[in-house]
Amino acid sequence: MTSTDATPSDQPSAATEPVVSVITPTFNERDNVPLLIADLNRALGDIPHEIIVADDDSPDGTWEVAEELARTDPNVRVMRRFHDHGLSAAVLDGMSVARGQYLAVIDADLQHDPSILPDMVDRLRDDGADVAVGSRSVEGGGYGDWSASRRFVSWVATFIARVILRVHVTDPMSGYFMVSRSTYERDAGRINPRGFKILLEFIGRDRSLNVVEVPFEFRNRIHGETKLNRSIIRSYLLAVAELRLGRQVDPAFLLYVLVGIVGLAVNSVVFAIAEAAGVPQFNTGLNEAIDPIYGSFLLSVTVSILVVFVLNNEFTFWEQRYTGWKLVPSFVVFFGMSIIGTLVHVGVFTYLQNIGLLLSVLGESGARTLHNLIGALIALIVNWYLNTTYLWRRRLS
Repeated sequence: MTSTDATPSDQPSAATEPVVSVITPTFNERDNVPLLIADLNRALGDIPHEIIVADDDSPDGTWEVAEELARTDPNVRVMRRFHDHGLSAAVLDGMSVARGQYLAVIDADLQHDPSILPDMVDRLRDDGADVAVGSRSVEGGGYGDWSASRRFVSWVATFIARVILRVHVTDPMSGYFMVSRSTYERDAGRINPRGFKILLEFIGRDRSLNVVEVPFEFRNRIHGETKLNRSIIRSYLLAVAELRLGRQVDPAFLLYVLVGIVGLAVNSVVFAIAEAAGVPQFNTGLNEAIDPIYGSFLLSVTVSILVVFVLNNEFTFWEQRYTGWKLVPSFVVFFGMSIIGTLVHVGVFTYLQNIGLLLSVLGESGARTLHNLIGALIALIVNWYLNTTYLWRRRLS
């Protein structure tokens, strides 16, 4: 079938309904799809199954290759998706038209071992599990020849999921899993189609699920390129924040706050180093109220603003980021907005000091700390508004 809205163009008879539906989301995987389909047919053998290729209108014509295979293989169904691109949305579209009692998700890059699919079926059918996860972390599984840095990133991501989301799966980052139809029908309405990992969406939103792990050895990619990059890390952090806090709080705002905290730390470190190095003071001769100016202060502010700009541009606002020559004028605008935020901070602090808010309750030192915090929070909100309205506008959201 070819589809723009995940609606099947045909409905096979009940006699041919599969036991297992395998959904594989694809983008530029034309060389891998024939090999994957052959592997899946071989692994599932006599188990009635269907293979749904949910392709995001790949420029390399992955959908064409899959449709050609579907002409001679009745197990293959193809979705060519023109809208709402993305791995999670593709998987959900595939699940919505799947006919099997068990719905499996497998990547098309040949790094997942299809031979464990029958084991997954057994665990769901015979052991009463809701979800079977293809795990690289349990005994018998492995990460192949992953580099130390990639293993570390995976470990950190797993640690975050287990601590913040309180999931008890050793490999929550796996993209290889199987769910029962009853689990899908019960939980699908709560799943975020823009979520980072569909598995994380299922087990993070419904902690009552009975989850089992089936070991497999992660294999090397044969064709194509890995899609792991810093945008994936960002998407993961956004997904964790959304799963933990719900959709009432903009996860991007939390990243913005996190970057701001990093900026404060950089400011403090640079200021301390500059002071220790004896960076001199200087007079502007413009106003006695501002002279002398500490060179360490100016240096720490400038460096921290630069660091915060880079992190926000490459991390918080990935979809709206500036590149090339546009970085210079955008940094100038960001610097100006940061100055506005600083002036707001100082203005609020001074006003609260002048009216003595809670001075009699907290004392001079406590009130001053509170006034500074209120000023910083208001400045943060002002800067968020300015940056998202004028600099990193949500033009791609």
